[in-house]
Amino acid sequence: VQLQASGGGLVQAGDSLNLSCEASGRLYSSSAMYWFRQAPGKEREFVAAIKWGVQTTYYADSVKGRFTISKDSAKNGVQLRMNSLKPDDTAIYLCAVARPWSGNFAPTSMNYWGKGTLVTVSS
Repeated sequence: VQLQASGGGLVQAGDSLNLSCEASGRLYSSSAMYWFRQAPGKEREFVAAIKWGVQTTYYADSVKGRFTISKDSAKNGVQLRMNSLKPDDTAIYLCAVARPWSGNFAPTSMNYWGKGTLVTVSS
């Protein structure tokens, strides 16, 4: 599975942004797609995930209520809608796949990674 993230950019605090991740290769119903982010000098952290089959979603506390992950079947991928962005959301955002879903949100549990897309939120 190859993953391609897109949609990053420079926005102001309070703005919204929509990220996309397209997958080449089959995503089985037992798979899950994730978004992680990594800010300069910080460790990679979990942002959101969606189980491919049942579309159950999971969020980090820091983004709950502001970010929404959704399945995009037409593009064989996911979208991440980010509202009310804050400067602390500035990071490289990466999509990943766990196949199968393990219930684990650690970066080390992912099977596939895409290259990231940079999101910069100015104050």
